Amino acid sequence: MGGEVFLNKNDIYVNICSFSLAPVISFVFFFNGTTIALALFCFFKECHFKVPTILTTPSLPFSKFSVLRRNINLPFCLPTCPLEAGMALLFAGGCVFFPLCFTVLRWGLQNHASLQMEKQEAVLVASKLVSSVQAIMASTAGYIVSTSCKHIIDDQHWLSSAYTQFAVPYFIYDIYAMFLCHWHKHQVKGHGGDDGVARAPGSTWAIARGYLHKEFLMVLHHAAMVLVCFPLSVVWRQGKGDFFLGCMLMAEVSTPFVCLGKILIQYKQQHTLLHKVNGALMLLSFLCCRVLLFPYLYWAYGRHAGLPLLAVPLAIPAHVNLGAALLLAPQLYWFFLICRGACRLFWPRSRPPPACQAQD
Repeated sequence: MGGEVFLNKNDIYVNICSFSLAPVISFVFFFNGTTIALALFCFFKECHFKVPTILTTPSLPFSKFSVLRRNINLPFCLPTCPLEAGMALLFAGGCVFFPLCFTVLRWGLQNHASLQMEKQEAVLVASKLVSSVQAIMASTAGYIVSTSCKHIIDDQHWLSSAYTQFAVPYFIYDIYAMFLCHWHKHQVKGHGGDDGVARAPGSTWAIARGYLHKEFLMVLHHAAMVLVCFPLSVVWRQGKGDFFLGCMLMAEVSTPFVCLGKILIQYKQQHTLLHKVNGALMLLSFLCCRVLLFPYLYWAYGRHAGLPLLAVPLAIPAHVNLGAALLLAPQLYWFFLICRGACRLFWPRSRPPPACQAQD
């Protein structure tokens, strides 16, 4: 859970008052808070479309669909354009939205009068803010979908497919954003020496290899989201299980806390109360929304099918259990890292508790 700081600036970052870190933190909280309103605005502002004729067919009675409409108490929103065109528009919108947010935020952080961040700092903070934007939008969409679908198998909600198609470009963008952060850290640190000399221009491949070595699991996770999970959610589901997809989207609740923690570590604020409170919230949200999410989904299906929790894995197809295990495995690894960092944060090595001693 350690972090790296930019060289020759420790005298600025150690004291929160000497550098304008307080406006940065305030901006992070303000931006994350107002993003909920942004998400709702993007999805529901002046959404007046016609209900497709497919909704009146016996396969999905309109009476059932009207229940979903009343649950959210908002004008129903579905595109009247063909499915392929709608998917293309949503995908194109995501391709524009996330890089544009990153570019605007980076420019603002570099040029705002009270911030005046250097480029490498602005890249880090802007990338974490965009990740927080996506996380809040995803968790908001997931909450709406999961609470609107009363029948966990057959009920459908337009947000489940619409946001999935919109958010796929984020994972492609984030791979590049993480590489950009790694690149700037590398340029500042140089070869790891204290002189701060940057690497030779011809070492781009070495930087890329170092990035893939350091962030291999995250890059693999993002690639799987694009190449495996997206096709499965759009094609293989055939409109079934929007409730489960909504719950999976709510796993992003922990991401803003992770992003804020990385920003605080970057500015060497591990000793502050804010970092400790954020760490506790990150630990709790990650446990509830990412680790315990999978037992909850099994329990929800068991309640629907009239099965006890332990009988659910035997009652569903083997490939479903395999997919759940593959999704849960990296979450358990990251949760272990968070717990190890929490032990080091709340119980320093000078007086570690027995549990931390056993881990170390």
